[in-house]
Amino acid sequence: MSNDDVSVAASDFSLDNTQLTSISSSWKAYKSRLRSGDLGALPSLLAITVLVVIFSLSTDSFLSLRNAQNFLEQAAPIAVIAMAVSFVLLLGEIDLAAGYTAGVCAAVLVIQLRDGWALPAAIALSAVVAIVLGVFTGVLVAKLGIPSFIVTLSNFLIFQGILLLLVKEGGTIRLENEKVQKLVGSNMSVGLSWAFAVVAVAALSFILLRRLQSSHGRVSASATYVKLVAVAAMVLGATAVLNIDRTPPKGTKTLEGIPVAVPAVVVILVVLTFLLTRTRFGRHLYAVGGNAEAARRAGIRVDRIRLIAFTLCALISAVGGAFIASAIDSVSAKSGGNDTLLLAVGAAVIGGTSLFGGKGRMLNAVLGALVLALIPNGLPLVGKKVIFGINLDFSDSGIKFIISGSFLLLAASVDAISRKRAA
Repeated sequence: MSNDDVSVAASDFSLDNTQLTSISSSWKAYKSRLRSGDLGALPSLLAITVLVVIFSLSTDSFLSLRNAQNFLEQAAPIAVIAMAVSFVLLLGEIDLAAGYTAGVCAAVLVIQLRDGWALPAAIALSAVVAIVLGVFTGVLVAKLGIPSFIVTLSNFLIFQGILLLLVKEGGTIRLENEKVQKLVGSNMSVGLSWAFAVVAVAALSFILLRRLQSSHGRVSASATYVKLVAVAAMVLGATAVLNIDRTPPKGTKTLEGIPVAVPAVVVILVVLTFLLTRTRFGRHLYAVGGNAEAARRAGIRVDRIRLIAFTLCALISAVGGAFIASAIDSVSAKSGGNDTLLLAVGAAVIGGTSLFGGKGRMLNAVLGALVLALIPNGLPLVGKKVIFGINLDFSDSGIKFIISGSFLLLAASVDAISRKRAA
């Protein structure tokens, strides 16, 4: 495994991991990486900034507190499935069936809850189904050597058929479990929201300060403190805003606090980041994605890594399926379908995960999900506008797909160009 693979795997919660002694040297190293084609999360951060500015200038309702909650909850399912797909993207593979994997597992969960199963038992069965689907895909790709595009395209149809059999064509099964319903659509209390924010800042402080201490002067203390203060201010500021009462004028239920979906996604992000950066599997995953033949010669079981990656993709997609079911309090034959997979893959790529493998972070998937969630969230609020003499209705699905596809194409182009510059 090359030094580049190790550095990528070790940098998920930091902007850099090189020997830097000042803010100035950190900035110079960052500019050097940009010139070499390593853009990291910069494209997604720029996209978020541009979209927020455009939508804010186009409509006053975009920055409303209620829309902030809607946006975060719309991004949550996309972020989870995007993190799932990231495992196979890091190998240079693809899973076109991840959306319907989420749908099938969500249907299994909801059906068992409807039939009176206890929540832990229903979750366990849904997880088993996800593992079976993931292993099935992984064996075909890793053991038989069938291209992942062909396997997962076939599974896209197979899993869609399974979902149709479970919920019947045109049918809908209502989610009948209060705990799962609260996953998307409910909020933590104000006190619990502040507790979560403080714990998050404290955990980040521990990580950054421990890294600073163990660097023995190779990492800039001033840069570390600036980073810590900036992130802490952002987290605490967002918490303060979300803790403001946003109950509608005629609402009967008080709306305040951080949406439950936010800490749920954060926990998943932390766990998966640890898996990628602090375990042998994670290091081997980056190595295989960077150069499978070199990894094989180094003694890494490439087929095993691929099998585990597809299995994890399915398992985490099942979690995303629970988010989807919670968002609409039901499952249907369309759950996990439509543009779910395209948004998930697009989120990972827009966030900075390479389609060619070996480069990317779980945080990329979350940032990309924020970009793609902003588009369907903000466009309907813009409504009808006249641009260059043309009447456009930005609530139309056609415009949403065109803009989302353009962002994905741009991200893929940037990835391809950056790889050529680094070659």
